[in-house]
Amino acid sequence: MNGVLIVDKPEGVTSHDVVRRVRRLAATRRVGHAGTLDPMASGILPVAIGEGTRLVEFLMDGDKSYRTTLKLGEITDTQDAEGTVLERRAVGDLSVSEIAAVCASFTGDIDQIPPMYSALKRDGVPLYRLARQGVEVERQARRVRIARIEVIEVALPLVTLEVDCSKGTYIRTLGHDIGLALGFGAHLCALRRTRCGAFGEQDSLPLDRLEHDGIAGSSAFLSLEEALRNVPVAQLTAPAASRLLDGVSPDESGLSAPPVWSEGALVALHYDGTLRAVTRYVPSRLEQGRSPFELLRVFTRGHRFD
Repeated sequence: MNGVLIVDKPEGVTSHDVVRRVRRLAATRRVGHAGTLDPMASGILPVAIGEGTRLVEFLMDGDKSYRTTLKLGEITDTQDAEGTVLERRAVGDLSVSEIAAVCASFTGDIDQIPPMYSALKRDGVPLYRLARQGVEVERQARRVRIARIEVIEVALPLVTLEVDCSKGTYIRTLGHDIGLALGFGAHLCALRRTRCGAFGEQDSLPLDRLEHDGIAGSSAFLSLEEALRNVPVAQLTAPAASRLLDGVSPDESGLSAPPVWSEGALVALHYDGTLRAVTRYVPSRLEQGRSPFELLRVFTRGHRFD
């Protein structure tokens, strides 16, 4: 079984719990997830199976969308409802327009300091382990992009937002920082990922339903080709597909149509309807007498070259 399963993760389980359960369903240990969700979060979690695990880095590369609820007036050590309350502040009157104006100040490219309760590592040790020991270390700010923050509902002290953002964004930290900017502090009390790269809620199925019905034939189980549907495709000629098995990257004459991509674009190479490689298109390599396609992953399924 090779492909990607789009799971709607329930609250209360870790992303690795989902991987363990899918391993049993797929009867293989070759399973991994693309984009961790905290235990309190629900929503879209792509789970790669078999050869699909070789696509994880590409699946994680896309933007994300979330629906989240902040509780104003309480700051916690984890920046969410699972942590210990460090400070309480009285929440005054706030209009939707005032909240929206503060949220708008966080859109665009912003620097974000990752939380201590995160899986990032310092000298090989996850930060959350240090945090549990009462140790706090300096973290370097990371640049992320917030494309959209929309205020969906205000029922103080609760504020519900929708967020579109780049990979690597900590929604907990975004909520914490918005709360401070509003003057009352805040933590996340609900979080749902509604989109992960090319995959939305319409592509997913709940984990318990998948366990009941099985993976085979499920609408949430995508082939390797379907899993890369947001990556442009180049069709190989038979000779180029054959040479690819020996690790020889094609030149432009090995394609059924001329290339039309910009420098640095990911391109999936297909032959006979099957994914044969994931590449990066680097036409500047032609100046060195090399193929413009930098091979990132090569697949050897279905060796047919008519």
